Amino acid sequence: MLVILTRDNILSVNQVCPGCLLADQKGTPRWHHGQLSCGHSLNKVDTQQAKVYECEMGFQLAEVEGQLA
Repeated sequence: MLVILTRDNILSVNQVCPGCLLADQKGTPRWHHGQLSCGHSLNKVDTQQAKVYECEMGFQLAEVEGQLA
């Protein structure tokens, strides 16, 4: 699951991406075969950390397991 990281919060992509011109027809990030096509991967510091991406709009996204409450 992809989430958006802000300074103070973790947001669902469903809260942010529907308004993005680069989102797919469902309003979600363009995610294909484990790659974010509307952004790029950021370097991982540690293999224990989640994969972090930066979208073309400047948001940081993380691929995490589980669900938001």
